[in-house]
Amino acid sequence: MTQLKVIVEKHTDGYVAYPLGLKGIVVGEGNSYDEALADVKSAIRFHIETFGEDVLQTDTPVLEAFVVETAISAS
Repeated sequence: MTQLKVIVEKHTDGYVAYPLGLKGIVVGEGNSYDEALADVKSAIRFHIETFGEDVLQTDTPVLEAFVVETAISAS
């Protein structure tokens, strides 16, 4: 069994989830946290079945993920 870190974001119109440390783009969504997590897990399985286990970046695993807020000027 492979362990992946998944980011789940709450938006005004639902939830979006995506994994870290996976080659390619995989996104799940849902009306609840659980729906988004189930959807992204299904999408990850499909991604691995389609492209093979090479999409797992085991040589550079994500050890921790942080959410930070920063300001950027427009110019």
